[in-house]
Amino acid sequence: MIILPPYTPIIQQIESSLTKEKQVNWKVLRLDLIDEITGGNKLFKLKYNLQEAKKTGLPVLTFGGAFSNHIIATAKACSINTISCIGIIRGEKPTELNHVLKAAEEFGMKLHFVSREEYRRRGDAGYQNELQNKFGQHLIIPEGGGNKIGVKGCMEILKPIEEEFDFIFTPVGSSGTLAGLALAAPSKTKVIGIAVLKGENYLEQSVKDLIGKKHATHWSINHHYHFGGYANWNNELMEFINKFKSLNGIQLEQIYSGKLFFAVNDLLKNNFFPAESKIMCLHTGGLFSSKYLK
Repeated sequence: MIILPPYTPIIQQIESSLTKEKQVNWKVLRLDLIDEITGGNKLFKLKYNLQEAKKTGLPVLTFGGAFSNHIIATAKACSINTISCIGIIRGEKPTELNHVLKAAEEFGMKLHFVSREEYRRRGDAGYQNELQNKFGQHLIIPEGGGNKIGVKGCMEILKPIEEEFDFIFTPVGSSGTLAGLALAAPSKTKVIGIAVLKGENYLEQSVKDLIGKKHATHWSINHHYHFGGYANWNNELMEFINKFKSLNGIQLEQIYSGKLFFAVNDLLKNNFFPAESKIMCLHTGGLFSSKYLK
């Protein structure tokens, strides 16, 4: 067995003049409150991956950018479970490590920086064999933890929740969380991902690949709220994040959760939801990684 923070769902009601006007019930599943680093959706993506590492006795090798939630979560979770790990980091090694990479090193992760061109090969079997030859045999976890055993973990997000919803929303980066929700949610529930990067068609195909032959067709991805692509944002988004916190006491960040909640709020304004709709959004965490972004 591995050690990870316990999961007891905390669901928070959002009440505003807009929800009253549109006559909808909007709730937030606060996965961000599980743990600042190993909480959020990362808890579920890593659970069975790390169980596999423990079972096989293999160290872990994974991928991410300089501010990756996945990198820091993997580093801490591996440290707690005495699993050695390597992070393949996109881009040249900076003169001074940022707070995410510094913490990952402190947790014991060995960082290996590669060019952006080389990083684009991260999903190629040939490149992964090269890494195995270079570093020795490792359990390879893809960027973001988006593999089939990561999806298995994400299916457990809804397991202890008895309440049913008409709509469930999650941000989409590597597709694993959306795939897990689509497989676990009742077929009458619309599971909608808000893309945080420019990945139209690519993200859809990624979800289909992760779902495989299992029947799940009640999901979709909205591509209108990525604000120019991954790690891009503007003043409008930041103003929304600050106002949302002042009204609801929920801290968002500008990479994932901010875009998600902006999208749902905008859809509400534009009458996307029928009256009496029950809506749940996942706050997937990521607050540690975005702590110093301006």
